[in-house]
Amino acid sequence: MDNLKKNKESTCVVTGGAGFIGSHLVDALLDKGYKVFALDNLLTGNENNLVEAQKNPKFTFINYDVSRELPVLGHIDYIYHLASPASVPDYQKYPEETALVNTVGTRGLLKVAKAHGAKFLFTSTSEVYGDPKEHPQKETYWGNVNPNGIRACYDEAKRFGEMMTFLYVRNHGVDARVARIFNTYGPRMRPTDGRVISNFINQALHGKPMTVYGDGVQTRSLCYISDMVSGLIALMESEKSKGEVVNLGNPEEYTMGDLATKVKMMTGSASEITHTDLPPDDPTKRRPDITKAKTLLGWEPQVRLEAGLTATIEYYKTL
Repeated sequence: MDNLKKNKESTCVVTGGAGFIGSHLVDALLDKGYKVFALDNLLTGNENNLVEAQKNPKFTFINYDVSRELPVLGHIDYIYHLASPASVPDYQKYPEETALVNTVGTRGLLKVAKAHGAKFLFTSTSEVYGDPKEHPQKETYWGNVNPNGIRACYDEAKRFGEMMTFLYVRNHGVDARVARIFNTYGPRMRPTDGRVISNFINQALHGKPMTVYGDGVQTRSLCYISDMVSGLIALMESEKSKGEVVNLGNPEEYTMGDLATKVKMMTGSASEITHTDLPPDDPTKRRPDITKAKTLLGWEPQVRLEAGLTATIEYYKTL
């Protein structure tokens, strides 16, 4: 069994640790007994996401931009690199920062992993598939990405990050792996982050028109946060995952029109569902093939959409 399971004094670094996924990952690692450093410059993260973590003596938060050289933290065993704006409005607001943290930042963290003999996990994205011509998307698919479009600061930077990760696997022997994360949702998503779930729920709760882009037949697959975190940890813990890229997401697929209707019904909202223009380079289909995750990691999502939406709706009601 991997040291991450055996050695409870192992040190984990989580970049982007104050973000939506990062903060849940921090909590899960602390629950397993590990010492955790969360690094985040709070560009899109929120230190309030770490209120519970801050009570744990094994936790340290550092306000830091990992595009710069990493501060001295002592010995490091595991590096989870999640730092990056991730929603479309965020990375279009911060395009250069997004590009740098996934390129310069990734290289710097890989150098640290090499120096410490640490295991490394780079969180890539389903956006590397672009507007896919293959459906569902397998890890072997190279994608259909516009390298000069308004989403390229994220899409192409993540593709570069994957390349750099595998360069360090092949040329420097770093024990690294890549997770391609598909749409994830749940508590701690910022109400204004522009993601479809947060948009629909908050519009519905406030009686505002629920905005569907295009004709609403474009699809997404939605993974609840607890499933995503368990997948990331399983990928890091696996003894077979060095040099592997693995899709993590829920293969259940929904049209945006159907999703809007479901959220409206579950919130009891009187909001009108309206349509607006489809943004440039917006993918028409998005669904992961998770055969590799099932085979390599023994992982697949457990939380159905209705249960996840219920928890997320209740979270937004408290804000």
